[in-house]
Amino acid sequence: MRVIAIANQKGGCGKTTTTVNLAAAFAQKGHRVLAVDLDPQGHTTIGLGRDPESFEKTIYDAIVNPDVPIASIIVPSKTPNIDIAPSNVLLSGSELDLGAVAGREFMLSEQFKTVQDRYDVCVIDCPPSLGILTLNALIASTDLIVPVQVHYYAMEGLKQLFETCEIIQDHFHPCTVKITGLLLTFVEDRLLFTRQISQQMREFFGELVFDTVIHRNIRLAEAPSSGESVLSYAPESRGAKEYLTLVDEILHGRNHVVDINKGMTDKVDEIESVLPKDPQMSSPDSQQNTESQPSDVVTPQQQSPSQDIESQLAPQVDAAEGPQQQQNQPSDIESPQQQSPSQDIESQLAQQVDAIEGSQQQQNPPDSQTQSGETDTSVEQQPVLNAVSGNMNDTGSTGEVNNG
Repeated sequence: MRVIAIANQKGGCGKTTTTVNLAAAFAQKGHRVLAVDLDPQGHTTIGLGRDPESFEKTIYDAIVNPDVPIASIIVPSKTPNIDIAPSNVLLSGSELDLGAVAGREFMLSEQFKTVQDRYDVCVIDCPPSLGILTLNALIASTDLIVPVQVHYYAMEGLKQLFETCEIIQDHFHPCTVKITGLLLTFVEDRLLFTRQISQQMREFFGELVFDTVIHRNIRLAEAPSSGESVLSYAPESRGAKEYLTLVDEILHGRNHVVDINKGMTDKVDEIESVLPKDPQMSSPDSQQNTESQPSDVVTPQQQSPSQDIESQLAPQVDAAEGPQQQQNQPSDIESPQQQSPSQDIESQLAQQVDAIEGSQQQQNPPDSQTQSGETDTSVEQQPVLNAVSGNMNDTGSTGEVNNG
């Protein structure tokens, strides 16, 4: 019996989905399959159409009590050619129950010896941890498939898993588990960050990465609600076809397996050092060159002489015209491309001077508005006119501006 452990200490990387659909794909190819649910959440049991709370005995009893044979707790699933060793929340107590038991790491491998002639393939769904349950699964397995979500954080979980496997091979005998492959999951080709991680993993791990990848697919998420695999729920979906292709690659396309050694963790360290950590890299829109975007704010160094003139005149106009005319004033901040030539500046200044004169005439009696208006205007216009005459050669005389 070929025993395949689906393990990665990082949660949410597709272990249960891979276990259920890989078992279904093997069964569809005509193999007798045993699915072992070693996750206390019991999701593999649910995904194959059984209720975790409906069993008197589960894999928990077979692991903590050697007198309970695993054959007595195996039940058929809704899918032909697949049997289940179910689990439920009681399995979470196995760590405490096995704490003082000698040889607790070999409980599962010893149980498999009693049923190895009944099945061709056994697929084990490991919990998202590196505790006693995962340890039992790895020691009992011949193959290790590691689902890897194409995300930066997945690299850290991969590193710790390899380190654990090194310890197992050094301290526990017999232990023949070898890495069959790294399976990329939740792949989205449109995201740059996904493509970068996929490329880097293939460059560093080479043929160890499966050619088949599992794309993010809504049918894969919907299938567990019906208690069946995606192969029976949506046989024409992309997810179903990819898991069938994965089985073909496992059975026929992979002529090698890789020993877990210290070189694997070194590769993980190396790939972590070159992967980008900026989450904005995951969006194609982030590839736009922000430096090429024009700025809406003009710095003081970018302001032309005409903008200096307007900034000097603006407080005078605001004081004379009041809130209503303030709403019609042009913005003091504009890009160099929006600046008008000197003729336009002159006409704008003339309009603003007329506005000042009109407001002053409304404030003074008719008999004195001419004299007072001329006196006040000449005083207030002087710095403005000096600025105009000093910065623009083509601007007319002071008298021409006043007449305008």
